[in-house]
Amino acid sequence: MLNWVVPIYEYELIDGGCSACGGRFELRRPISRPALTHCPLCKKAVRKLVSGVSSPSLTKPLSVTDAKKAGFSVYEKRDKGVYEKQ
Repeated sequence: MLNWVVPIYEYELIDGGCSACGGRFELRRPISRPALTHCPLCKKAVRKLVSGVSSPSLTKPLSVTDAKKAGFSVYEKRDKGVYEKQ
């Protein structure tokens, strides 16, 4: 079974406020669907906002051991332009 990722889009009213949507709302929509032009609740014109992205935070710095466990090759600089595999 495929698990489709549906992004969350943020919208805000272009002009005025609304008690139904609060003037700003989030909506899950497939990427293939066009952006909304009007609020589904109050029918006023809206614009899509540029949202922040969520990125994982590291709890500790990556070590050479962590890199090797993840399958990366680790090299150490020996001289100008010369690296040796660890």
